[in-house]
Amino acid sequence: MGQPISATETALQNPQARVFGTAALIREVEQRLLDLFAAGKLFGTVHTCIGQEFTGIAIAQALEPRDLIFSNHRCHGHFLARTGNVEGLIAEIMGRETGVCGGRGGSQHLCDVEHGFFSNGIQGGIIPVAAGLALASQLRGANQIAVVFIGDGTLGEGAVYEAFNIASKWDLPLLIVLENNGYAQSTPQQQNLAGDILARPAAFGIAAKEGSTWDPDGLLDLTSEAVEQVRRERRPVFLKIDTYRLMAHSKSDDDRSPSEIAGYWAKDPLKNFLAENPKEGESLREWAKAQVDEAVEKAERAPFSVPPKSQVDPFNSAVKWSETRLPEDVRVVSRIRESLHRNMARDSRILLLGEDIESPYGGAFKVTQGLSDDFPGRVRNTPISEAMIVGLGNGLALGGFLPVCEIMFGDFLALAADQLLNHASKFRFMYNDQVQVPFVVRTPMGGRRGYGPTHSQSIEKHFLGLPDTLMLALHERCDPGAIYDELFVSIDRPTIVVENKLLYTTRLGLPVPAGFVLEQSDERYPTTRLRPVEQANVTVFCYGGMVPHAEKAIAKAFDEHEVLAEMICPSQLYPLNPWPVIESLEHTRRLLVVEEGIGFSGLGAELVAQILERRPHLLARCKRLSSPEHPIPSCGPLELELLPNADAIAKAIAEVGRNV
Repeated sequence: MGQPISATETALQNPQARVFGTAALIREVEQRLLDLFAAGKLFGTVHTCIGQEFTGIAIAQALEPRDLIFSNHRCHGHFLARTGNVEGLIAEIMGRETGVCGGRGGSQHLCDVEHGFFSNGIQGGIIPVAAGLALASQLRGANQIAVVFIGDGTLGEGAVYEAFNIASKWDLPLLIVLENNGYAQSTPQQQNLAGDILARPAAFGIAAKEGSTWDPDGLLDLTSEAVEQVRRERRPVFLKIDTYRLMAHSKSDDDRSPSEIAGYWAKDPLKNFLAENPKEGESLREWAKAQVDEAVEKAERAPFSVPPKSQVDPFNSAVKWSETRLPEDVRVVSRIRESLHRNMARDSRILLLGEDIESPYGGAFKVTQGLSDDFPGRVRNTPISEAMIVGLGNGLALGGFLPVCEIMFGDFLALAADQLLNHASKFRFMYNDQVQVPFVVRTPMGGRRGYGPTHSQSIEKHFLGLPDTLMLALHERCDPGAIYDELFVSIDRPTIVVENKLLYTTRLGLPVPAGFVLEQSDERYPTTRLRPVEQANVTVFCYGGMVPHAEKAIAKAFDEHEVLAEMICPSQLYPLNPWPVIESLEHTRRLLVVEEGIGFSGLGAELVAQILERRPHLLARCKRLSSPEHPIPSCGPLELELLPNADAIAKAIAEVGRNV
């Protein structure tokens, strides 16, 4: 059970009393939590496992200290069985600084790295993360397994089956524990679950076992067998445990039949054990109550969770510029591939995951071609399973690796949004800085190749601003190999890298337009500036795939409209540094923002907002140019007409710079 329960001399001398004592402790904790909630002393919600205590106990007793657990929203019992940390749990749910996550995570988001325990409240999404932890164990050759707890309601989630598939195909040491309590919140199982539960893992070649919490002794034996099978065979096992929660789904929201609940109370093993052994039962109750009383008292004396330490604004000063020097006549795709190769040779933690990325294919845009030959086992083809790919990245990063997840087309990143939005971006903060999640998601964005409505979008704006994340966008006026080199030595958080589809075949080091100077800033991920030798009249802000079109437009605007513009192009989109643009506006007072995606709530809108917050007097005139608010057509000429192009940008430059 991880950390042993501190037994009283009289009550916890034999294994059976120890098991039932742990169950009594869990129940006492959760009943007290319900009382504290009713008294207004808790925050958020509480999902109790009263009636289901023996699942966590049986699993914890079978595990070894080095094993890992990923639990769900109903995690208190699992946590206590594994760690025994009553004080840390109660303080956490009471929002106190002394909580196991400093009061940041609360009831559903617990972490204890020492005991290998994690939890999150998103149904289904935790299974790919747990599979990533199991893969990390496999790659290290450790005799370690991962366990993930789900409920029967979670069987409606697609990520579950993505995880089943890859766990079986890759022989991952993963134990999937299904607590089958018959309800998905308030919906009975017969209303929303088709087919046989055990047929699901069987369809993926996963061995399945079943037991119940109404036979605690049998369940202890069963879980021990399941854990041992995973450890011995290094393959997944599915364990279905029939059970019943005796209290509401959350707090008091319960519309089940009172007679149904009463029937399950009547056969509750813990209640019956305590009743049938009154002397021992009373001792266990007193022992549990004393621990909970002390924990509540300590929590009430502790301060509430405090904000993170204030950080100095990293963008509080102007950047320094130097002339850009790029390798000449080298394709961008080669620079990215060379950086991946160079860094994989340097750092054995780096792994590549994605669809069709192994040799001979080497990815849809050939970025990873040949890498699987040089690094066998570290470049892996995955199923068409974006949520699983990024979920594996999450788990591998938690397990000490540095995964690079390729999403074949940027449009498909939406399928992995949950793993970025509800897992990767939250882990570090809600687990009170006990973990970091350094991994990379690479994906090509953008149109102009005739791929149509679902393969040509620029949807990066939907992933801007996720907490504790970084977003970069490559372009041809900044060396992408250098960007990746810097990323791999400094990464400490989830990072999305946007690579425009037309960029891969572009050659670096092309001549700079006559009368202009190409410069880059001294930032870790540089901002590029293309400025005229004479003073510019208009500032053009763009990024990624818009760079070559903006360059052509700047020349065209001067030739046809006699308006001089300079281009500011960041490689780091989030967090965004507005100061290079502000510096330019000190002279031009006119801003044109150009982006390929739909403009509403885009990066340009954020830039304008930041400028207005810092230097509102600088914007004498401002305009945004972006794609129309409808899907991108497949028709080539129409696509090129609708996306921002050199003619449209030049016209907009002239409009913004009118009456200079």
